[in-house]
Amino acid sequence: MPGTDHVIDHATAALTEAERLMTVCNSCRYCEGLCAVFPAMEMRRDFADGDLNYLANLCHGCGACYHDCQFSPPHDFMVNVPQTLAVVRGDSYAAYAWPPALRPLFARNGVWVALASAVGVAGFLVGFALWNAPGALFAVQRGPGAFYALMPHNAMALLFGGVLAYAVLAMVMGARAFWRDAGPAPPGGWRTLWQAVRDAATLRYLDGGGVGCYNADDTPTDRRRHAHHAVAYGFGLCLAATSVATLYHYAGREAPYPWWDLPVVLGTVGGIGMVAGAVGLLHARATRLPALKSGARRGMDVAFVLMLLGVAVTGLAVLVLRHTGALGVLLAIHLGTVFGLFLSMPYGKFVHGVYRFLALVRYARERAVLERAG
Repeated sequence: MPGTDHVIDHATAALTEAERLMTVCNSCRYCEGLCAVFPAMEMRRDFADGDLNYLANLCHGCGACYHDCQFSPPHDFMVNVPQTLAVVRGDSYAAYAWPPALRPLFARNGVWVALASAVGVAGFLVGFALWNAPGALFAVQRGPGAFYALMPHNAMALLFGGVLAYAVLAMVMGARAFWRDAGPAPPGGWRTLWQAVRDAATLRYLDGGGVGCYNADDTPTDRRRHAHHAVAYGFGLCLAATSVATLYHYAGREAPYPWWDLPVVLGTVGGIGMVAGAVGLLHARATRLPALKSGARRGMDVAFVLMLLGVAVTGLAVLVLRHTGALGVLLAIHLGTVFGLFLSMPYGKFVHGVYRFLALVRYARERAVLERAG
């Protein structure tokens, strides 16, 4: 069987299988025009763990190569690149997670850890309100500062700013390990960076070579790509809404703001986009072609989508019911889900955006070197 003559001692069975497949594919090269994985693969003859993790995160899982491959099951070579790279990609989230002590906890119990942290923080906020101002929790709050009847702004900023700072630090450390593990990268400049930004922003390699992603009915569509866009840009709009609201606060304008004001407009559009996108991703996962699925593992994969959906739904509920007695409880639940999302960001699906972007940057640099050489 091709790919068994040269053996590297890999950390996992999935990495060993990925090396075998890359060796087979490097001998065939029929799929080199489908996405970035195969041209990047062709620039290598040996595949260390870092190389395979780089290729796995460069893969967008569209499934086109599985359908085009003459060696896919039931052929004896059993070439299933999307499934194998999906397993490697999922393993890489834990492999590069920082600090290392948290890797097994989140790998095995991702959904429950995120949900438990959300429930715990929501319960803490409710308890804090009942202890600090018992009448404020179910009272109708109106006017500037109504959101801070549950918890003072400074305490809220400290709590959520702290967990966000930790999440950013953990993701930076993970990204640093991912980049270094793939080996020295060619030098790059603004041109290669801009190319990577464009490829990431448009999800260029999630188009199945031009036809879309493959589903259980073997019909390729762009639904998965559109769902990713809705989630990503919806999240960006919500982040922009929070940023504008922060500027407003320190400029002397306290929340809540009227319906027509910029933070509310951005948050509403972003929240709706996140709900639509998260539901779309869950549907895409359920209707995924079974041969392309990475197995029954849920972990932080599903937790991230569920937390995004929870943040969006509870945020919209707070917006709609902010002038009712339900505001206090809804705000506590919303802030709990936000905390759970922040806490889970470095240990699950969120980091795929970070690692994939870094993989696209590396690929753009490698392509630029190749183009200059010939």
